[in-house]
Amino acid sequence: MASFHVYAGTGNTLEHPAIRRISVADVFDALRRGFDDFWDKPSHYVFLCLIYPIVGVFLITWTSGGNALQLIFPLMAGFALLGPFAGIGLYEISRRREQNLDTSWAHAFDVRHSPALPAIAAIGIMLVALFVTWLLVAQGLYAWLYGSAAPESTAAFLGDLFTTQRGWTLIIVGNLIGFLFALVVLSTTVIAFPLLLDCDVGAYAAIETSARSVLANPVPMLLWGLIVAVALLIGSIPLLAGLAVVIPVLGHATWHLYRKVVDIPADKRTPLTPSSRNRDGFPYWLRW
Repeated sequence: MASFHVYAGTGNTLEHPAIRRISVADVFDALRRGFDDFWDKPSHYVFLCLIYPIVGVFLITWTSGGNALQLIFPLMAGFALLGPFAGIGLYEISRRREQNLDTSWAHAFDVRHSPALPAIAAIGIMLVALFVTWLLVAQGLYAWLYGSAAPESTAAFLGDLFTTQRGWTLIIVGNLIGFLFALVVLSTTVIAFPLLLDCDVGAYAAIETSARSVLANPVPMLLWGLIVAVALLIGSIPLLAGLAVVIPVLGHATWHLYRKVVDIPADKRTPLTPSSRNRDGFPYWLRW
């Protein structure tokens, strides 16, 4: 890391990368490419992402045992708010595969050497703050409708949730608020982390470029947000185990979506250090 910088890039100048217009077909192509990256070495990526289902099960157990049943759904939904930051190692793997370099799972941790690490950390902290704020708002909404008392049991809470006016108010208003939080995260970070890995433009430019990407491509980007939400929901159904596949596929696809949307000149991209092995795992001098 040549210098500690967050707001702007290495040269302390604000960059404004060019934005391309994409179509719905490009979104699905990015998703297909993300699956291809996952399929290249799925065991590595599942290993990396098993932590997320494990953490999810832990959170459900904690809320169930700690009289915080009302926070189970907000906690699960909050994964989508942290998703852009959680997938950062996967962006690095896709970046290496794009350049035909070694894609061993250990390279997912190469981000610690990125010159943009301070900016990456700053945006990550922003997402954590949004996640905590979302939980506080969700708890506040519950307290407004139900009071300070925690639910007596899961069955009683679910029964009240789906059979009473206040229950449906909690569902509808809660989801509307959650949508607003998700829209903020989508608009500010949809391509921010891949951009910072690829080009050290600083936190401000990464957020601003994400916002311009959404404004220039509202339909494709909203479709991408819907795909992420539905995929995370499907992955959460089998005791969150499906997230071990859904998260890496979405992470890789995010890299390819970034490459379609943002036009970065080759001379401005952060160079990758070639490994002593190719992406098939053999040393380069043994390649046929």
